[in-house]
Amino acid sequence: MTKTRVAVIGYGNIGKYAVEAVLSASDMELAGVVRRDGAANNPLPNVTFIDEKAHINTLGEVDVALLCKPTRQIKEYATRYLSQGIHTVDSFDIHGDILDLRENLHQIAEKSQATAIIAAGWDPGIDSVVRTLLESAAPVGITYTNFGPGMSMGHSVVARSKDGVKDAMSLTIPMGTGVHRRMVYVQLEYGADLETVTRAIKSDDYFKNDELHVIPVADVSALADMGHGVNMVRKARSGFTDNQIFTFDMRINNPALTAQIMVSCARACTKQKPGAYTMIEIPPVYFLDGNLEENIKRLV
Repeated sequence: MTKTRVAVIGYGNIGKYAVEAVLSASDMELAGVVRRDGAANNPLPNVTFIDEKAHINTLGEVDVALLCKPTRQIKEYATRYLSQGIHTVDSFDIHGDILDLRENLHQIAEKSQATAIIAAGWDPGIDSVVRTLLESAAPVGITYTNFGPGMSMGHSVVARSKDGVKDAMSLTIPMGTGVHRRMVYVQLEYGADLETVTRAIKSDDYFKNDELHVIPVADVSALADMGHGVNMVRKARSGFTDNQIFTFDMRINNPALTAQIMVSCARACTKQKPGAYTMIEIPPVYFLDGNLEENIKRLV
């Protein structure tokens, strides 16, 4: 069996788990890791690390690039690798911008005969698929998606990027009915003003629609916890029958689950025609290893 050769782009929280997920997949081979400091202080002697400035063909043939980078860098990296005919998977997480990214990358992917699977995480991602299935079962009603309590990687990266912030962690606290509170713990640079930092965080698109509390702490690392979760409830109607109630609940390690979903989407890339897709557009069986007929027999 020819294995899919996968490169991991970035070696932060998600990238480290992505390496593990690729190594554990029987139908995949890890081509290597691309990161800012290349092979310096290589933590995995049996894995090839290269610098971002090096051409990815240094790793040999690469079928899929897992873009384990901050959301606001995804378009740049996806464009780079798709233009070279390499499939890409990302965990872009700004819900309101997904359609624009899909349209932009679709044109590039089609031209290069490559496939991009975007927003491939747990929300957006797996939760999006669950919401789609629940709505198909009971079309008229409402679904509440309640996140947390747990650390949001995307929100933490954004808070960390603000002037005057040495380190930050954003916790998502569910208030019910899809309403959330953001608790942002910040370790300030010497001389930084908390009020100025708070305004900068609050004005960012990631935070401006939620209740926000910015709390200064001496050491953010002492608070770090990768645990997260979601509770999804749909109350709706099937045909003319009311009171159809569905609940979906999970408690997870945030970056580990995101990485695993991205790796499963890497598998789906090789089965899709060129273009850019979200997870709800892809047959779920494409995410699985193994023979198609055997998976149908086992799961249906």
